[in-house]
Amino acid sequence: MFSAPRHIRRTAPLVRPVRLTLIAGTAVLGATLTACSGASASGSDKGAAGVAPAHDTKISVNLQGTRATPGKPVKVTLGAGKLKAVTVSAAEGDALTGRISADGRTWTSDRPAAPGTTYGVEAKDTEGGSDKARFTTAGADKVNKLTLAPGKNTTVGIAQPLSIVFDNPVKDRAAVEKALKVSTSNNTEGSWGWLQDYSGRDRVDWRPKEYWKSGTKVTLDADLNGIDSGPSGGWFVRDYRTTFTIGTNQVVKVDLDRHRLALKRDGKTVMDVPMSAGTPGGEKASWRGTAVLMAKEGTINMRSETVGLGDAYDKMVDSSMRLTWSGMYAHAAPWNAAYFGVANHSSGCVGMSDVNAGALYQQVRVGDPFEITGADAKGTVAEGNGYGAWNVAWFDWQAKSALK
Repeated sequence: MFSAPRHIRRTAPLVRPVRLTLIAGTAVLGATLTACSGASASGSDKGAAGVAPAHDTKISVNLQGTRATPGKPVKVTLGAGKLKAVTVSAAEGDALTGRISADGRTWTSDRPAAPGTTYGVEAKDTEGGSDKARFTTAGADKVNKLTLAPGKNTTVGIAQPLSIVFDNPVKDRAAVEKALKVSTSNNTEGSWGWLQDYSGRDRVDWRPKEYWKSGTKVTLDADLNGIDSGPSGGWFVRDYRTTFTIGTNQVVKVDLDRHRLALKRDGKTVMDVPMSAGTPGGEKASWRGTAVLMAKEGTINMRSETVGLGDAYDKMVDSSMRLTWSGMYAHAAPWNAAYFGVANHSSGCVGMSDVNAGALYQQVRVGDPFEITGADAKGTVAEGNGYGAWNVAWFDWQAKSALK
């Protein structure tokens, strides 16, 4: 005897969202893609419950954990499929930009990860999968800092270089120089050159091939955050930026033989006055070559022992214009009036009357070149003694770049 058949009710399987996890630095990009549509006239649909197959993709990040090695680019690799977008943001600071490879499988940051920084990684693929990862780089054992010249938003003379003095030694000069980007409003040709500052510290200057053109706007972007300067130097932990404008075309001509000083503006002489420079034949002689006006210091106390000349003088000096770190100035020197236009008879500086020194002081600006010529000199201004780069031939200056 046959029993009546039982009616069996079938239900669609329960679909649970895929849980996204990150294990040991590997993020799972998972997405459950669903299709919602009414049945067709024939009663058929997409799958038993209208659900498309789940998409499950894995990524890996090269930097992981809480003490990841800084100084390396961040690299995100997709196990299968193609990346659509990757964002790497810092808890403090700018996000890292980067590029997806031609095959769509990897994304690499343009810049290295900085020390002591927490980064969040968010990746999306072309199939709608996404996930997030997080890592923190180890802190810097030693930090390198720098001093920039000229100052931000200043107007300077046509001989002013970009000059960077580092607190600690820079062994990996190529890596540092690659991070220093100079842009100008008129595509000025120039080059970085490494030298030793008068203080003994490492320094790098960027000077044009020739004097700047008046009106040129200059920007330096020093993208140093995350760069290791090398053994005993330490890490850079921030970026730097400065902008400045080139002012009027002015050149100060100092003729040691004729004992005259002239200020030329746009090629025309606007001052021509008598002066007395350093006594020739010893350490009191002046330097020759091109010195760049470093600072207008006004009235200052000058003492001979600070420049190795014993107790020869201790004076308050007006209209003081610094030309070198070693102590060469142009300034008022009324006590030396008998020698103006006649002989060089100072302790190394270029001295003028109060009136003439005051007039020059009012018209010159930091960055103006003082071109010093004549036989009564003790040598040429060194490249690190102030801004002496103009005394180096252009070919030789280019050779001082770490990237040449």
